[in-house]
Amino acid sequence: MSFVNKSSLRTEFNSLKEQFEILKTKGDLSLDSQMLIKSMIILFEVLISIFLEKKTKKTSKNSSLPPSQSDKDTTSTQKGSNGKGPEQNDETFEQVKVTEKIKISEVNFCTHCGDDLKNEPVKRTERRTQIDILFEKRVLHIDAEIKNCPSCKVETKGWFPTNFKGPLQYGDGVRVFVLNLFIAQMIPLKRVQKLIKSLIGKAISEATILRYTLSLHHELERWEEEQIVLLLKSPSMHCDETSMKVSGKNYWIHVYSAGDITLKFIHPKRGKQAIEDIGIIPRYKGVTIHDCWASYLSYGNCLHALCGSHLLRELTFAVESNNYKWAKNLKVLLKTTARKVSKRKRKRLTPAEYLKLQKSYRTILTKGKKELPKVARKNGTKGRIAKSDAHNLWDRLKKYETSVLMFAKFDYVSFTNNRAEQDLRMNKVKQKISGSFRKVIYAEAYCRITSYFKTMTNKGLNPMIAIHKVLKDELYQKV
Repeated sequence: MSFVNKSSLRTEFNSLKEQFEILKTKGDLSLDSQMLIKSMIILFEVLISIFLEKKTKKTSKNSSLPPSQSDKDTTSTQKGSNGKGPEQNDETFEQVKVTEKIKISEVNFCTHCGDDLKNEPVKRTERRTQIDILFEKRVLHIDAEIKNCPSCKVETKGWFPTNFKGPLQYGDGVRVFVLNLFIAQMIPLKRVQKLIKSLIGKAISEATILRYTLSLHHELERWEEEQIVLLLKSPSMHCDETSMKVSGKNYWIHVYSAGDITLKFIHPKRGKQAIEDIGIIPRYKGVTIHDCWASYLSYGNCLHALCGSHLLRELTFAVESNNYKWAKNLKVLLKTTARKVSKRKRKRLTPAEYLKLQKSYRTILTKGKKELPKVARKNGTKGRIAKSDAHNLWDRLKKYETSVLMFAKFDYVSFTNNRAEQDLRMNKVKQKISGSFRKVIYAEAYCRITSYFKTMTNKGLNPMIAIHKVLKDELYQKV
């Protein structure tokens, strides 16, 4: 072989196996030689599969590698997403003062012949609008009078409102705007200070901004507890996790999403210890949708559905690396079924259709087993048997058939775990823009507040209105 690529390597190897079968049929090989060659064939099948996988580059399209770590695809003709996210209502922030004026552009003469049109009736009007912003700084001084009592000679001072606790304080408008910039827009502290100074002429200290953040964090504690109760009642829930730097150490943000609710929690661990400490999955009775993370699968109190996007990417890698027909056929089956389910009003297959899907799924895996290299444990050996990524994927698909196909059985189970991944995506943007958190308490505050923002956004409220509802004690309905 002067030149070897994926196809030629497979062709050459299959040719050698055929020659071995011919020699064995003719009786030209002893039994010992046959056993030795069979063992070598099994070994080389595994090595070739692993070699081809190592030679196939992993990207965001065939693995869980994020797009930021993949080379840019210059051959793709697909356009970017046109999604605009949840629609927000037209409610505006209370501190916004709207001044609206209407000017009439009069018609006094005909531009064609010059006739006088002052007394002619108006047929219709055509309106054009300009919107501009004028920042208005409002300063309220309260001068408390101080008097001496002529009888007892004691000095008496006038009362200040409860929100005037010191010589200088900022109103709710400044507070809401600062929190929106710092948390929702993820602008670094220094830049928030500069922006506020350019508007009001004073730079708010970092300590004040952080105090605003922690205050909102504590005020949302009751809200978070109520959302956990609602989340536990949902029929399905999306779960995922991503890393985040805190004090120079690697922490993990865990997200749980269902319906309008999004909840995020920070923890130093990724696995079961974090799940136990957060305490949502151990109490959950519905269907958890995730990417087959072993820590999730260890809980039997709930059902599990596997993310179809992750499986499709892994199947793509199996096709690109070893050109397995079973992977190609299963990929088509899953995509076709997902498309069919999405177009259905009830978002699920009928019982008969589901049985047919199961049969096709099992048939593909049964035929696929013949394509994979045979692996067996030698007598006296211990440890895990060496398998290719494709073989491990096949084992997982075989073991978790119910979890893979659950999207086609229940209308409240989605095909992908994209919801949880989207809820976590902005955390990476935050880390790139502003860096890591100095203390764990600030990371906890960020998770709780952004959970609140995301949940309110799903309900149609922008972050500034959401903050205002908390500050004005309007988050809970008064009985």
